[in-house]
Amino acid sequence: MRALVAMSGGVDSSVAAALMLEQGHEVTGVTLKQWQGADGSMPTSGCCTVADAEDARRVAAQLDVPYYVLDHVADFRERVVEPFGAAYVAGRTPNPCIDCNRRVRFRTLLERTEALGCDFLVTGHYARVREDAGRYRLLRGKDPSKDQSYVLHMLGQPELARVKLPIGEFTKPEVRAEAERLGLRTAAKPDSQDICFVKDDYRKFLRENFTDVAVPGHLVDTGGRVLGEHSGTVDFTIGQRKGLGVALGEPRYVVDIQPATATVVIGKKADLESTGCVLEETSFVAGDTPAAGSQLDVKVRYRAEPVPAVISPTPEGVSIRFLTPQLAVAPGQAAVLYSGDEVVGGGTIADVMRVKAPADGNS
Repeated sequence: MRALVAMSGGVDSSVAAALMLEQGHEVTGVTLKQWQGADGSMPTSGCCTVADAEDARRVAAQLDVPYYVLDHVADFRERVVEPFGAAYVAGRTPNPCIDCNRRVRFRTLLERTEALGCDFLVTGHYARVREDAGRYRLLRGKDPSKDQSYVLHMLGQPELARVKLPIGEFTKPEVRAEAERLGLRTAAKPDSQDICFVKDDYRKFLRENFTDVAVPGHLVDTGGRVLGEHSGTVDFTIGQRKGLGVALGEPRYVVDIQPATATVVIGKKADLESTGCVLEETSFVAGDTPAAGSQLDVKVRYRAEPVPAVISPTPEGVSIRFLTPQLAVAPGQAAVLYSGDEVVGGGTIADVMRVKAPADGNS
């Protein structure tokens, strides 16, 4: 069969392409160009750089497969970069990689899969797809330290029917061993952890491109008492402890960001506790929203451990009630629902149900 392989220039997608060849498939490699400098060049640091594209091209040449770079810069700016900035302006903490998967990457790549006459799309994500009696299931990857099912929760039945994730069956050391066995140039290449359109510091990027995040304002306690000043809400995220700019003799955390008044609320660890959250932009792998009262596990951050919660559908999306209060649940992040190792679905955190209400920025 014919496989379109999304090649990022890293070891994971390189091994995925090689495995498809070993299984006897006809492979075509592609890289999405999603960001460029003012002069039209690709980034030189972070992920998705010009060096990454060159590594992908060289691996494709080594494997003797066709390779293309697809220009989606304008689409990416409109659907990912602008919403990223708008989220920070609104006091949220977005996850641009999830937004990219939801709004650009998989839509674009699946369209190209069909246009190029390929049978399925292959990516190097650490997650697994299983077919069970005609229903496709999205599962955690074999390597719990690398599992990426969280960032793929928006994939439904039409997408999973045409996607293969071969790396999900491996641990990271096993992937590197495969790359060594195959003699791939990316075998020892470090993983990229950066946002593809940000060079070094996302705060600097936001200040340069979304000036509303740099409006000075007050640092206040949970009672509304002014503790100090700040130079922009961009410098703060929910749960942040360091770099607050005030010394109070005991640990304090950012518990709320109120962009309308450029107010940052600082409180104790207990002030970060929430009993639940409300989701928007929800989607479910099987297509159906879980029944009211369903108990599932939920991850509220990529690196968070799943915790038990009760799910209730709402007209706007889904309401989640944690069985035990959780810390630093941040609007803009994704909450992903699991049943064991299986992804049920998820959405974007729109609102948080706090144990203690933070101060009003107008106090």
